[in-house]
Amino acid sequence: MGPAGFTRRTLLQGVAAALFAAQPLRGEARGPAARRDPPRALGYGRLKRDPRGILDLPPGFEYRIISRTGDPMDDGLRVPGLPDGMHAFPGTAGRVRLLRNHELIPHSVDTAFVRLPEGPDAGVQARMYDRAVGRGGVTTLVYDTGRGRVERKFLSLAGTLRNCGGGATPWGSWISCEETVIRRGEYGAEKDHGFNFEVPSGSENLSKAVPLTAMGRFNHEAVGVDPNSGVIYQSEDRPDGLFYRFLPQSRGELAKGGQLEALAIKGQPHLFTGNWGFGPQTPLGVPMPVSWVRLESVEAADDGLRYQGRERGAAAFPRGEGITVEQRAGDKSASIWLVCTAGGRNKRGQLWRYRPSPYEGTERETDQAGILELSVEPNDNRLLNHGDSICVAPTGDLIVGEDSTRVQRLIGITRKGAIYILAANPRANSEFAGATFAPNGTTLFVSLQFLGLTFAITGPWDARNPREL
Repeated sequence: MGPAGFTRRTLLQGVAAALFAAQPLRGEARGPAARRDPPRALGYGRLKRDPRGILDLPPGFEYRIISRTGDPMDDGLRVPGLPDGMHAFPGTAGRVRLLRNHELIPHSVDTAFVRLPEGPDAGVQARMYDRAVGRGGVTTLVYDTGRGRVERKFLSLAGTLRNCGGGATPWGSWISCEETVIRRGEYGAEKDHGFNFEVPSGSENLSKAVPLTAMGRFNHEAVGVDPNSGVIYQSEDRPDGLFYRFLPQSRGELAKGGQLEALAIKGQPHLFTGNWGFGPQTPLGVPMPVSWVRLESVEAADDGLRYQGRERGAAAFPRGEGITVEQRAGDKSASIWLVCTAGGRNKRGQLWRYRPSPYEGTERETDQAGILELSVEPNDNRLLNHGDSICVAPTGDLIVGEDSTRVQRLIGITRKGAIYILAANPRANSEFAGATFAPNGTTLFVSLQFLGLTFAITGPWDARNPREL
């Protein structure tokens, strides 16, 4: 069994179990296995229908809506729409500081400045990146998990566009990613977009928006930071996107610059990893040593970074989306998990695991390469249907949010490869986004994006079936 516990054998065992025990879903195809009465309930049990028709959860779990689009905030602005990537940072006196992206496009209606016809004041404008089109960015919520209430909420990044995924850093900041490459002059924009921005989790007001240009200009989705090396990994939401790493010149000081690179598979240059279409197919559980190709002119006015990388041998990933970092107690190295929404033969989702070299980003990296492995590819819509966001639960399970047009669920995947349903959206019209656990493990925060709702979910997190651990 590998460092994170996922192998081909355990994954296939988990898939088989889930086919016979997963709860059938309304609106999904039902094969013979799905019609059987399950011999036991995987995960936390069969979901209970929410009488409010908002969020179906297992027995013993409950949710609280802690934020809605349009709610007034403490800075006099309004909660922007389309909540997306989030992370729960530790605050003072047991509080949680929840930093949350908003995936707004130019001239979105549900902005932080709604009902303020005069627009942002001069102080706010001075800290925005692009005053012409950026009306969302990042909001911060201070939440008391003990009392179950929001104590404060405010806008913490503004002037950016399509803040989609992102990622937390070990030094206590949130990297927010723009999933757009709009150029200056398009849609009235005053500046080029397609960059990352860093927001301190402890900030008490709107942060100055500074683009981290050395991390590249492309269709950013998410980032993950290796706590051991400080290397930052990035996904690109494109059908032929790359998997990037950024080697900062100075750990924790990203604005000082660094080197951007793209992952390539040793012995298989230019590999397309989707397992559909032409080209080699990647089996589950096979460790593949990697190399990294250097990228130049990374501000990419022509949006050509992925083409540059492909010409130099980089692998392509079909719609790279969520990234999470897993480091189990006692391990000297971390695993970087990547979700590809359009991967697999049915184009409904893959999970890749990257294990960095002990010498990641140094000259000694050639002595022992990092390893990439395809860990999850069910090719069954009942098990995974357009996986998107991802986080690690206190139990060690991976929690994957779906972005499908037919059904949206939170999917749990145990270390043994068992797949279960943690939550479902009965309205089937809004993706799950930004799943993240409070540092104390008591509360799962997640949003339903198009509904503009952010939830705090509590329940018996330790009560999952022990046979699946």
